[in-house]
Amino acid sequence: MKAVKWQRWISIAVGVLALAIAVQPVLAQPAALPDGLPELPAIGEEMQRDIRSGLAMRGYDPVAYQAEGRAVSGRPDYELVYEGAVWRFSTASNREAFRDSPDTYEPAFAGFDPLAVADGRAVETDPRRFVIIDSRLFLFRSDENRRRFTQEISLRQLAESNWQRVSQQIAR
Repeated sequence: MKAVKWQRWISIAVGVLALAIAVQPVLAQPAALPDGLPELPAIGEEMQRDIRSGLAMRGYDPVAYQAEGRAVSGRPDYELVYEGAVWRFSTASNREAFRDSPDTYEPAFAGFDPLAVADGRAVETDPRRFVIIDSRLFLFRSDENRRRFTQEISLRQLAESNWQRVSQQIAR
């Protein structure tokens, strides 16, 4: 009689273990994004954005660089989803300006450091380190990268020629 009880307990334990193994992949799935946020980025997506928040340029206002000549944090009240990223703006008029002409305000090289692009790599940037050259916004990882890029014109040409190849390697 005792052997039958042990066999029953062993059968139950094996069943529970099998169920736990079968359910594990379902439970390991990441939680869905909150409503209103774009889907997570895909391989080859160009605009650099925070994969947790979906924010482009860490939430800085892309229009303010040209309108005010400085980096200004955008506000959640003035958001716009554009090409899979959430863009923030400091004012409603900046949001409308971007909506009307995003190519004018988007950073060059999808916000990646142009010096790294010139070197054949995609490196994230600090939106507070920037320069506007010929009405184009360039973001940099460091002040040294910004200095070199603005002083060595050949780096701009090299970055432009490398960008298509580098952009195809971006995977997030």
